[in-house]
Amino acid sequence: MDGRTPGVLSRAALACHCLLVETGDRLVLVDTGLGLRDVAHPRDRLSAFFLGLLSPDLRAEMTAARQIVALGYTPADVTDIVLTHLDFDHAGGLDDFPNATVHLRAIEQEAAARQRTWLDRQRFRPQQWGSRGRWLTYDDARTDSWMGLDAVSGLRGLPPEILMVHLPGHTHGHAGVAIRRDHDWLLLAGDAYFDAREMHARPCCTPGLRFYQWMMEKDRRARLHNRDRLRELALREQQLTLFCSHDPGQFEALAGRRIGDPLVRL
Repeated sequence: MDGRTPGVLSRAALACHCLLVETGDRLVLVDTGLGLRDVAHPRDRLSAFFLGLLSPDLRAEMTAARQIVALGYTPADVTDIVLTHLDFDHAGGLDDFPNATVHLRAIEQEAAARQRTWLDRQRFRPQQWGSRGRWLTYDDARTDSWMGLDAVSGLRGLPPEILMVHLPGHTHGHAGVAIRRDHDWLLLAGDAYFDAREMHARPCCTPGLRFYQWMMEKDRRARLHNRDRLRELALREQQLTLFCSHDPGQFEALAGRRIGDPLVRL
C-alpha cells in the first residue's frame, strides 16, 4: 500500500502532512489532519467505513493542536487555516482552533454540504465542520497564473507568498497550497497524488494507492490531468519542492522525523 512496508498482510503507514506557516502577524495552518475530538470520540465523528478500512492512528500527541503546543504556541494563536479539501483526514481538527478563519474553495464547501452520495457521507463529516463560522471561500472566476498553472487564487488577508492552487479531481474543490520561502517555493498538493513516484519521469504507484485514488476521485479526467500537470511542473521547475499529503517518505524528508513520531520541542 505505502510502497515500503513488506508483505501484503502488514499494516501500511501513510502520513497526514500539515504545515504551520509563520508570517509577520499571522500563524497559518495548512490542513488540520484529525483533531482532538476525533481522537476522543472516533465513532461519533468518523465513519465506520473509513475507521475499518484505514485504522487511523488515533493519538492525541499526533494532532496538529498538540504539536503546535510543542512549538511554543497555543491553538488560539492560529489565525488562519487553509484547507486543501474537506475530507475527514484533512479537516478533522478545525474545532481545535477557535480563532482561525478557514480558507477553502467555494465549490468544495458546497459539494461537501450536499452529501450527494453514500461515499460523500462517509468522507465529508459535518460533525467536524458543520457548526463552524468564519469561512472565506474562493470561486474560479477570479484566478491568476503561477508557474504555468492557470487557476491560482490569492488568499484574503494573507500575504502574497501563500497561494491556493486549484487542483480538482480528488474532490470537486480540491486545491494545493503554494508557499514562497526565501529562495524557492513549497507546494503541498494535498491528495492530487499519493505516491511520490507518480511525479517521476517514469511514473508508478502502488496498486493499493492506485485503487484508493480511483475509489475516492470525483472527476477522473480532472484528477489525471492535474496529476500530469504537477509532474510536468516538478520536472521543469528547479526552485520548487512538491509534495503530497500522504506519502511517508516525502513527509520524513521534509520534517526530519518518522511519521509515527510526534514533534518534540528541543
